[in-house]
Amino acid sequence: MELDLAIRKRRSVRAFKNAAPSWKDVLEAIDAANQAPFAGNHNHLKFICVEDGEKIKELAKFTDQTWVGTSKFIVVLVSDDAHLENQYGDRGRVYSRQQAGAAIQNFLLKIVDLKLATCWIGSYDDSKVRDLFKVPKHMQIEAVLPIGYEIHGKEIHVKKKDLENVLYWEEWDKTKRPTLFKEPPIQHK
Repeated sequence: MELDLAIRKRRSVRAFKNAAPSWKDVLEAIDAANQAPFAGNHNHLKFICVEDGEKIKELAKFTDQTWVGTSKFIVVLVSDDAHLENQYGDRGRVYSRQQAGAAIQNFLLKIVDLKLATCWIGSYDDSKVRDLFKVPKHMQIEAVLPIGYEIHGKEIHVKKKDLENVLYWEEWDKTKRPTLFKEPPIQHK
């Protein structure tokens, strides 16, 4: 699929058919996530693949979003900030969040390319998710990503902001692009 088309087709899907996606397709999406940029070229991400229906139902409770339980496959993205913090100090935590976001976006776009659907979930009970999947205390849970085949019905398309409503030029709150042409110097005769 062409990148621009995948970007425009990507959306948050919260209703899945009762069919499991191929684990091989999910691994392709995880591999796409692994191609994201990483500070110091240090990939600090781990992916927990969940196919167990009981765990998925339990996880749905911890996200307070019952529709998560309709998914047949979930990826929980986890990061280890220690190396980045050792190398970059406090900025390491910022880099870690940025890297996770870049990896998740690659994942989301590959899911669209594979004709699957997902929704990036960042709201969950961290300690309960950590306990359910035995995630070590020093690791950060970055996202819960339920994956499946979308139930097609009435599609709700949320229009994104127009480009001119999100741009500033040269400094905050300047909405006009400066001209490329400067006033010619005054020539004295």
